[in-house]
Amino acid sequence: MTRTSMPRVVGTSLLALTLAAPLALCPVLAPPAHAFFGGFGRIVYDPTNHAENLLTAARTLEQINNQIASLQNEAEMLINQARNLESLPHSSLQQLQQNVSRTRQLLDEAQNIAFEVQEVDQAFEREYGTPDLPMSEQQLLNDARTRWSNTMGGLQDAMRVQAGVTGNIEAQRAEMATLVEQSQGATGALQASQAGNQLLALQSQQLSDLTVLLAATGRAEALSEAERATAAEQGRIQRERFLTPGTGYQPGNARMFND
Repeated sequence: MTRTSMPRVVGTSLLALTLAAPLALCPVLAPPAHAFFGGFGRIVYDPTNHAENLLTAARTLEQINNQIASLQNEAEMLINQARNLESLPHSSLQQLQQNVSRTRQLLDEAQNIAFEVQEVDQAFEREYGTPDLPMSEQQLLNDARTRWSNTMGGLQDAMRVQAGVTGNIEAQRAEMATLVEQSQGATGALQASQAGNQLLALQSQQLSDLTVLLAATGRAEALSEAERATAAEQGRIQRERFLTPGTGYQPGNARMFND
């Protein structure tokens, strides 16, 4: 009985040692854990788990910060878009229209011959054509006076336009200063673009004044040259009429005393 039980005990011991070996090595390989005992139970602190939790919390906080930064960028982008859509608070349209209206009124008040092609053609055909040889002296005198009046009226019109254009310079200077200030203080692309467009409109109005001034001055010079050319032709006709032989002296009966 004794001989048959000994091997069984030895085998059992070896099996127990083999199963217990991994459990004995585990505390050496794993990080140490600390146990805290309270009044209601047992709490185990695991440093690895705690580190992983801190890393997860840090990553979550970083994601939240990135989302906040993204929202801030989107809000700033919306604010910039709103600024780009803001209209310029100043408009020079009314002032420019008033300047153009004043200049246009000066053109409409042109004396004797207006700035119209049909009226110019009629006036030149009527008053600046070649004088007829049989035309009376009184008619020649009347036509010369009409041409002189047209020339003086054209010169006066040119001077009035010059005065009107000069009067617009101060208003244009003030408007230009306002538009430049508005452009420099623009809060968005739309305001800057509108200020630039109004500056271009102001420049166009100045070019319009210059065109009107050149037209009025050229009209006065044209009337003066037309009067000079017609006067030369009229003088030639009068000289020819003076040098043309007439019937001469015809004697008649003369009575010195009444019977």
